[in-house]
Amino acid sequence: MKKLIYALAGAFLASFGVSAQGIKTPSPSTTQTIKQEFALSSIELTYSRPNIKGRTIFGDLVPFGKVWRTGANAATKLTFGEDVKVGGIQVKAGTYVLYTIPNKDEWEIVLNKGLENWGVDGYKTEQDVARFKVKPIALPFTVETFTMQFENVQPAATDLHILWDKTLVSFPVTADIDGKIMSQIDKALNVDSKPYFQAASYYFEAGKDLNKALGWADKAIEQNAKAFWIYHLKAKIQAKLNDKAGAKATALKSIEYAKEAKNDDYVALNEKLIASLK
Repeated sequence: MKKLIYALAGAFLASFGVSAQGIKTPSPSTTQTIKQEFALSSIELTYSRPNIKGRTIFGDLVPFGKVWRTGANAATKLTFGEDVKVGGIQVKAGTYVLYTIPNKDEWEIVLNKGLENWGVDGYKTEQDVARFKVKPIALPFTVETFTMQFENVQPAATDLHILWDKTLVSFPVTADIDGKIMSQIDKALNVDSKPYFQAASYYFEAGKDLNKALGWADKAIEQNAKAFWIYHLKAKIQAKLNDKAGAKATALKSIEYAKEAKNDDYVALNEKLIASLK
């Protein structure tokens, strides 16, 4: 009888062992990938997110003065879709490892070519493409899960924030897009189907020659006489040129066509614009 019991127990344990091999459990430091549209392309960020779990982080779990993978598991990676400046340093389009060297009063940010590295294993300073220093900011609250995010996203500039425990580190990423867009505008306006509206919009948003933008808005209206969004752009340009009477008349025209198209959003936008002219 005992032999039978032992045999059954052994069979059960063997069966359990086979099943256990297929058990999937959550990662203690989950991976996150963020793709942020930026400039004329995008930035992609992949990193792992450990939790504090009651530990002392900076100066203990993450030692001061040593290269850190900036997260957990594999080193953090940044991919730039076009040439950018990171911390004011020119960086070519491509994928890089983001390392950091935390200290109490100053951090070093490092971009490195060691894509095959596991964490900091294999790190070589000669593969650095950018290295600069930033000041950490003390937070009035605790961030439990290590977090990286893009903030203050503008057409050609954004900040990458690193947050954990009660520390925030931020550094800028910028791109030179003005020359590229101006070149596109010059080429586009030399073809039959001229993108006058897009050209006028860029000139208005970028604070360039408003009189030229106004002329292009008029030409765009000639192409599409009931385009309420073009009239609204023209009204904004006129307002910026301090032509309040012209801006009001154009905004009223935009309202007329927006109502005809049943677009309440543009009706409201134009009403706000007219109210601001007083």
